[in-house]
Amino acid sequence: MMTLSSRAAATAFASLLLMGSAFAQTPAPATPAPAAKMAPAEKKAEKPRTAASLECSKEADTKAIHGKERHKFMSECKKAAKDAAKPKT
Repeated sequence: MMTLSSRAAATAFASLLLMGSAFAQTPAPATPAPAAKMAPAEKKAEKPRTAASLECSKEADTKAIHGKERHKFMSECKKAAKDAAKPKT
């Protein structure tokens, strides 16, 4: 039968062995990954909005267009504005 002191020594030795693996892990990287930590709005640098884009957006707001329909409307509106701005030869 084991004595109390030998049990304590065996428990301490086992604890040291188990704790050693916890300290052996590699530390987390100091800098976060750029894509993983950024919010979706911060991923892309915002381009300045053109006057045509702002006008189309205001028109879509007044018509209460949302979602896919708004995207389609904005695309067509900006294309029409671009075509109207081109000088005809």
